[in-house]
Amino acid sequence: MTYSTVHPQLAAIAENRRQNALLLLFLIAAALALAVRINLSPMLMDMVVSYTEEGGAFYEKLHFGTYLIFLVLPFALFGRPFTLRGDEIGKFKALLWFCIILVGFILVLFVTGRQGASVFLIDTYLVAGAAGLIALSLGPDARRMLGEFILFMLILSAVVGIGEAVTRRRLIPTDLVELSFRPLGLSEHPLALGALCATAVAFAALTQWRIWVRALAILVLFVGCAASGARFALLLSAAEIVLLIMLLPWPKLSQRHARSAKFIVLLLTVLGGAIMIGLLAAGGLLSRFSETLFDENFFARLTVYQAFGLVGWQELIFGMPPAALLELVNTKLGLPFIESAQVVIGLTFGIPLALAFTVLFAWILLRLLREAPLAAKLGCVIFLLAALSNNTLSAKQPVITIIFVLLLAFGAQPRPVRNN
Repeated sequence: MTYSTVHPQLAAIAENRRQNALLLLFLIAAALALAVRINLSPMLMDMVVSYTEEGGAFYEKLHFGTYLIFLVLPFALFGRPFTLRGDEIGKFKALLWFCIILVGFILVLFVTGRQGASVFLIDTYLVAGAAGLIALSLGPDARRMLGEFILFMLILSAVVGIGEAVTRRRLIPTDLVELSFRPLGLSEHPLALGALCATAVAFAALTQWRIWVRALAILVLFVGCAASGARFALLLSAAEIVLLIMLLPWPKLSQRHARSAKFIVLLLTVLGGAIMIGLLAAGGLLSRFSETLFDENFFARLTVYQAFGLVGWQELIFGMPPAALLELVNTKLGLPFIESAQVVIGLTFGIPLALAFTVLFAWILLRLLREAPLAAKLGCVIFLLAALSNNTLSAKQPVITIIFVLLLAFGAQPRPVRNN
């Protein structure tokens, strides 16, 4: 073998090592940016900048993790060549158009004097599109690792929430005032903790972890959901576990043996669930269920819809500043908060723009769910049902970023390997 043939081979090996090193670097950078966005609470942000407080510059209203994700994006897209295959191309184009159209929405809100309404679009939705583009650029293996890293953080949040429920002390400081103690975990609100635990259950089932690890992860997430006091999310997660057992294929078993195995596992799950409910109730983690689902919080979420009747046609068509909407709800309806994404988006954007935004968000979710396994679709449905029961979709929260990355990490059907 001559030098002329060896030299290109050595150059190719060196280039391959360089690309692998860049991939690892971008994966670590993306994981770090997501960890900051997911785990750095608004209360901690407020200690440094005016993140949620009145006043302050516009740039202070964006999360540190949002800046980090936007910083990683150009390096991930242009720092190394990457290849997209099959439906990944369509998803990449869809996310790109999603971000471009969102920028248009933001510009419209700026021009019409509703800068406050544009903040959560950037901090919640535009950053989710950026995170999705980063995940796609990393390739399938690194993308799955990123999804598993997010699941690990959600499981850790559930563990912290369980510990907080037992000790009655929160790990992360918060200014949240409630009649009864509810843990936060690593999230910013008990309802967010419950919704994320319920959502993560389905995606934990899609990991390649050992079966006992997946079962333990689902158990921890379920208990974390119960600890959060999010009653609707807990009911959703219980139904989700049953559906996962009944509907997911068991490829290593024949159809008859799979039915028998599913029946046995379902029976054991129901029996174990009954025992667990008793233990959770004895530990005080189900105390909020004594109030039933139809308490004052439930009726407050219905009362807030009266805000549509308290404004004129100008506000209905062109929207109103978020601060003015909150003041209206405080003074006219006597509610301290607006726990309804429909009201916030409808009255800050204006009905026409709100409908256009809803269509855009539904479109990108359906596009990300294309060719996705059943468990991913179930997890997305659980997320939407939990989110629509409060203001998750209209607040500066990382949940949209989480669901986008999880759908991209676990949203591809495994393709059979052909033996030639």
